[in-house]
Amino acid sequence: MKLFILLLALAAHAEQIPIAAKNLTVYGEPGRFAGWPANHGAWSWGNELVVGFEIGDFRLNERSHAIDYSKPSQHVLARSLDGGETWKIERPDSLRPPTGIKVAGVPVLEGGKQPVPCPGGIDFTRPGFAMTWRMADIHVGPSRFYYSYDRGKTWQGPFLVPDFDTKGVAARTDYIVNGMHDATVFLTAAKSNGREGRVFAARTRDGGKTWKFLSYIGPEIEDYAIMPSSLQIAPKSILTTIRRRAFIEAWRSDDEGLTWKFLGKPVEDTGGNPPMLFRLKDGRLAMTYAYRKMPFSVRARISDDNGLTWSCDLVLRQDGGSADLGYTRSLVRPDGKVVTTYYYNTARDKERFIGASIWDPPTGLPKSTCAAN
Repeated sequence: MKLFILLLALAAHAEQIPIAAKNLTVYGEPGRFAGWPANHGAWSWGNELVVGFEIGDFRLNERSHAIDYSKPSQHVLARSLDGGETWKIERPDSLRPPTGIKVAGVPVLEGGKQPVPCPGGIDFTRPGFAMTWRMADIHVGPSRFYYSYDRGKTWQGPFLVPDFDTKGVAARTDYIVNGMHDATVFLTAAKSNGREGRVFAARTRDGGKTWKFLSYIGPEIEDYAIMPSSLQIAPKSILTTIRRRAFIEAWRSDDEGLTWKFLGKPVEDTGGNPPMLFRLKDGRLAMTYAYRKMPFSVRARISDDNGLTWSCDLVLRQDGGSADLGYTRSLVRPDGKVVTTYYYNTARDKERFIGASIWDPPTGLPKSTCAAN
């Protein structure tokens, strides 16, 4: 009996493995809220890393994020030239949101151009290419996108995102480059009742001038399915992970996004946070996310079979002070280390900052017994 209890304890402990991550602050200021890198995007060129996020005034809110919704916010970038060890904040004028826009109810600083139809011809394969997709409302948009050819120093746009015959599109940044003028984007549409959300895929073959609706990923549900993170895992195969209210689900397409097969739930319980799916230097897949229950934390899982099964949780840090954290973006350095960025707090009544964890992906990991695959 004692041996059985010991084995149960060891199995439970194996679900979480602490990782010796180096935790840094990318951006943090007294009295300020910084958040949501997952919405904006992150890009890398060797050891040059860029991540986007939003800055506003800090204000405790019992029912929502600790941002002052009555005051303007800004969309900014942080850039590192040394693999995430140090960062500098940039505020490109070309990324300023359109004049008068509100993002999730928050007024943003004015001065940006109004979105226009994209003329097309975008070269998605340029060495310095980056693209970011933004929204004004989490339920119905409207949405816009920008692109850069110089590693995010200057941006073209904003360009209008079509509604694809839905009640509205709430765009966040998730795309796959297929060729010079060919890209697939993964977005969230309003459901038939006008609420968020239902994930779908669309594709352009003329450099962004026109976008063709490919498919919904999964059926419409009573709750929401939002914030996909997608990766091409074979010439015609795509794996996408999707945020549900309390868990993360996975879908696979083997016909370039036309049809999808449900793979299961790589993470059964997140407390409500989006996934970030990416490939490690050794070829394995990895996914980062935040855990919005105690202990508030940033975690990762690794798959060695293209997402069919996943490891137990790797805990990058768990000193969070409240559930208002997460929205990870992860980039792989040339040396194989991962730089995971996120918004974070160490106490409920303290400012939200952008943090980064630099970590080595371990090998020989036990499989999770809590992921329903």
